[in-house]
Amino acid sequence: MNQKIRINQKRLQRRLEEMAMFGKTAAGGVSRIALTEEDKLGRETLITWLKEEQCEVHIDAMGNIFGVYPGKNRALAPVLTGSHNDTQPKGGRFDGTLGVIAGVEVISTLRENSIKLERDVILANWTNEEGTRFTPGCTGSGVWSGKLSQEEMYLLKDQEGKTFGEELEKIGFKGSAQYPPLPLHAAFELHVEQGPVLDSSDVTIGIPEGIVSPRWYDVDIYGEANHAGSTPMLCRQDALYAFSKIHQRIRDLAVEAGEVVATVGQITASPNSRNVIASHVHFTIDVRGWDVAKTDNVCAGIEEAIATIASADQCQVEIEHTWREDRADFDQALLKQIEESANQLGLTSMRMYSGASHDMIYINQVARGAMIFVPSVGGKSHTEIEETSYADCGAGADVLLQCIMKSANDL
Repeated sequence: MNQKIRINQKRLQRRLEEMAMFGKTAAGGVSRIALTEEDKLGRETLITWLKEEQCEVHIDAMGNIFGVYPGKNRALAPVLTGSHNDTQPKGGRFDGTLGVIAGVEVISTLRENSIKLERDVILANWTNEEGTRFTPGCTGSGVWSGKLSQEEMYLLKDQEGKTFGEELEKIGFKGSAQYPPLPLHAAFELHVEQGPVLDSSDVTIGIPEGIVSPRWYDVDIYGEANHAGSTPMLCRQDALYAFSKIHQRIRDLAVEAGEVVATVGQITASPNSRNVIASHVHFTIDVRGWDVAKTDNVCAGIEEAIATIASADQCQVEIEHTWREDRADFDQALLKQIEESANQLGLTSMRMYSGASHDMIYINQVARGAMIFVPSVGGKSHTEIEETSYADCGAGADVLLQCIMKSANDL
């Protein structure tokens, strides 16, 4: 490993700031939702950078973008890095984007230092990781890894009824072929932590052992609309009242379990009128935990609570299991490599786990995978005030560079 080779932090910062212009919000965040015009502009800029670095560029049928920095022996399994460039509504400037642009920066650094590695290095920008417009998330990496159906993902609809396939074609990124450079020798993803652990511990590099088990639900409660003034309280089938009790029980179950989190993140009540009792509530539930058995116990408790509470309030329910994945345990040899690289660069590091899901949850199922975390100031993410210092971004990119150089020279 050549520890003297470092990325260009100013160039990394410039590219991060340039990308943040696509979907920039007044409060300094970014709304670059998947398959929108802002996403299209970001994709086009990324491709421009990759071509400037003389990379091969491939776009697959899910709109995943791959930039390939060729190695000496192209018959060897490649090393992959990257993340996603889509954001939450009024999200942050670093979530996902750092991993994509740091990958470009690694390639820039290799090329300007005339470093040719034994294996190809591939930079991936995965489509629709966030899942905020089309659910489930990690759509592009899920299809690429063979864990999700491409045809089913094409049929996903947003809240306006527009389908994933149509919108992908509309922005001009519906590639004509698959690009599965499998098997991979190794895969790395640099990401901001999105939590408070590194920042509060004053540690620069996080080394997650893996990603917690995610469980997503879409739930509909059906009651009966009626007049808000003339319907006695004990004669109501109030879907919103049932929801309020269910919401509280969801939180209580997660708190009681410990080390499991549960969130109701989206709710729609109908007819949504001031003086009409709600006849329908649609809401989402996001449950995650490192201990799979404990997580599933919380899910079972939630499902039971929904049925029991709705029945007591004379409402009907429908529960859809939108997304479920097992915990992702990362490759121990790659984790050790990250740890050694951080130490040799004089950077503090610590083992942890990822409470947020990432594309690596799928990539890790078909290849040896690992992630590198850098601090999120105040633990804030999925918000406009998300912040990570450019020094920490550079430190994470330096660790990524060292790991890629070592892995891509393995014989």
